Amino acid sequence: MNREYGFDGTILRFDDVNIAFGENVILLGVNYEIKNIVRPGMEQGQVVALLGPSGIGKTQLFRLAAGLEIPDATITGSVVIGDEQKVPVRAGIVGVVAQSYPLFMHRKVLDNLVVAGRRAGLSVKAAKEKAMALLEGFGLRDRYDHWPAQLSGGQCQRVAIAQQLMCSEHVVLMDEPFSGLDPLMVDKVVALIQEISLLNEFNTTVVVTHEISAAVAVADHIIVLGRDRDGEGNFIPGAYIKHEFNLIDMGLAWEPDIRRLPKFATFCTELRDLFKEL
Repeated sequence: MNREYGFDGTILRFDDVNIAFGENVILLGVNYEIKNIVRPGMEQGQVVALLGPSGIGKTQLFRLAAGLEIPDATITGSVVIGDEQKVPVRAGIVGVVAQSYPLFMHRKVLDNLVVAGRRAGLSVKAAKEKAMALLEGFGLRDRYDHWPAQLSGGQCQRVAIAQQLMCSEHVVLMDEPFSGLDPLMVDKVVALIQEISLLNEFNTTVVVTHEISAAVAVADHIIVLGRDRDGEGNFIPGAYIKHEFNLIDMGLAWEPDIRRLPKFATFCTELRDLFKEL
């Protein structure tokens, strides 16, 4: 597969992010930049997986990136969108897809999307046009007049993601999208996320998960939260992005049947071993 690519501008950036609850330091000096990937002759969005052991601070970083409140936390640093304007994230500017894929059950599919678009400031006409375009892209155009209860679980997930793209434009955060799924459903979610990335060059999905093999299967970049240890082997408070992996350069991105590649299994094992040190 041709992996010729380059970078052009910043999509999302974390600048020296620190989060603490009183004396309990959770994150310390988190810096990372998600850049727009450019591939000649095709649309190519970005998929970044955020990994880390339970309790390391993934949830707090997720909430900060989504512009959501973190009660009782002291926060410094910033998260911004864009290369030139550098817009600080706030609730509603970034799409957030929770594990339960919540939809308005009393509204039909199109109405679910239009409501989100209206809240983002679109006119009714513009919201309907954008909603139908998204439904077309997700293969759901013929479901626009259905109630959520009439959809399959996979279709509800697609509508929930489209709903978030109505208000967030291009950046979507997904919280544990593989949790509790059987292997076949995991593969379907992986395919869906990759499909989203190909709809628009600027579409950017950040997947927060502890499912290592799914993260490697779906992402083009992986970042891992970890902590340092002192001379006696005890953890020093404050996690940061301790490891970064460019899966494109490693030959582990944009590959069909990636799970069948020997280097896929090898890298997943390396990541599992890495977790023991975090």
